[in-house]
Amino acid sequence: MGGRGSLPGGGIALGGPLRAGDLLEIRPAEEILATLDADGRLDGMPFMPEMLQFCGRRVRVESRAHKTCDSAFASGYRRLEDTVHLRGLRCDGGSHGGCQAACLLFWKTAWLRRVEADGDGGAPGAPAPPAAAEGASGGERAAALLARTTTRRTAGGEPVYTCQATELRAATRPLRWWDPRQYVQDLTSRNVAPAELLAGLLVLLFNKLQAANRRFLPRFAPIAGGRRYPFVAGRLDGATPAATLGLQPGELVRIKPKAEIERTLDRRNRNRGLLFDGEMSRYCGQTARVRARVERIIDERSGRMRHLPTDCIILEGVTCTGRSMQFCPRRIYDYWREIWLERVS
Repeated sequence: MGGRGSLPGGGIALGGPLRAGDLLEIRPAEEILATLDADGRLDGMPFMPEMLQFCGRRVRVESRAHKTCDSAFASGYRRLEDTVHLRGLRCDGGSHGGCQAACLLFWKTAWLRRVEADGDGGAPGAPAPPAAAEGASGGERAAALLARTTTRRTAGGEPVYTCQATELRAATRPLRWWDPRQYVQDLTSRNVAPAELLAGLLVLLFNKLQAANRRFLPRFAPIAGGRRYPFVAGRLDGATPAATLGLQPGELVRIKPKAEIERTLDRRNRNRGLLFDGEMSRYCGQTARVRARVERIIDERSGRMRHLPTDCIILEGVTCTGRSMQFCPRRIYDYWREIWLERVS
């Protein structure tokens, strides 16, 4: 493992646990590369080539990433140590075949240092040019980092990618929902406000009861048929409808009311295979701008690139809040069908 303790200000030496809103500076590339092991990781977490462009930048903490959801295997939630998400810093997929998932990046605290707020209120500065920051040996390490993004190829020549999302289980440990320490950290990190935590815990307990009733006592699940809150009830059998709007990045749209969206869903709450999750219903009736049409994403379980043949839209600022999902701070973009949206002129 790399020498986290060899860096002044690395790890715990940042001056205590980080909290949302803290101002940090991302270390120069050569310092970060020196913390990585032979596989380009620290504590199992890969440092990806897409992150090099942010070296030297000042940015505020979005949230303490002390836990995360297992979106690849749906096994529950996972615990992390000495890790944060930084405000607005998402993967652009440039070294991973143009993946458009735009994941919020994970940053180990050894890759950061605390700075005092400056006159501009901590606005992000320009990143240091990677080539200038690395030097000769650093350049070799960066090249090796790039080479590790593709671990192998399938028999058909298809690349198999490695990224933070595909390797998340290796960098985390299981976390039980009843472990109270995580909720204390939610508060002390400022990830979650006290009132939001209380409301979310009530929803979490209600959903656990719903799941138990649905599994063991179906006759005693009269509330919404045992469905999770916020309740979503698709009722279609067979094929689900589609709409073609041809939305493009920058266009303004309104998310349709929940009742209208439910009329497009099958009994598994899917439209042509795409899930409309209860968390997404929080945005119904709101307006947002189209960020991108998603056509390709890396499958987090296999590492292969998936090409999406049907419409899939992500909207600026419209992400999973985690409020009814154990307060996961990962802020994954929700995926929308065009039939769930309408253009705003």
